[in-house]
Amino acid sequence: QVQLVESGGGLVQAGGSLRLSCAASGSTFNINAMGWYRQAPGKQRELVAAISSGGSTNYAYSVKGRFTISRDNAKNTVYLQMNNLKPEDTAIYYCYADQVPAKYWGQGTQVTVSS
Repeated sequence: QVQLVESGGGLVQAGGSLRLSCAASGSTFNINAMGWYRQAPGKQRELVAAISSGGSTNYAYSVKGRFTISRDNAKNTVYLQMNNLKPEDTAIYYCYADQVPAKYWGQGTQVTVSS
């Protein structure tokens, strides 16, 4: 089992920045991809960014150039630096970790961007 604990959400004005962190604990051996999804009210959960154990990254088109995902394998932690935030980025952000065949989720952290 892997436990994921997120931190760093909050309220920010449009154009501002936030940094999310997600620390994995438990049986963290062989975690492959880690990343972030988000879910806004009334919308489906969508992938925001992902990073493989080797450092390859993937971003949603809507956040490219504004968000940066990074990972510290020694600390089993993944980060999401969010710059130039927009009101449409408002959502609950969920961290995940893939450990085939399982997928683990964090509890979610609220990000609210005011206009």
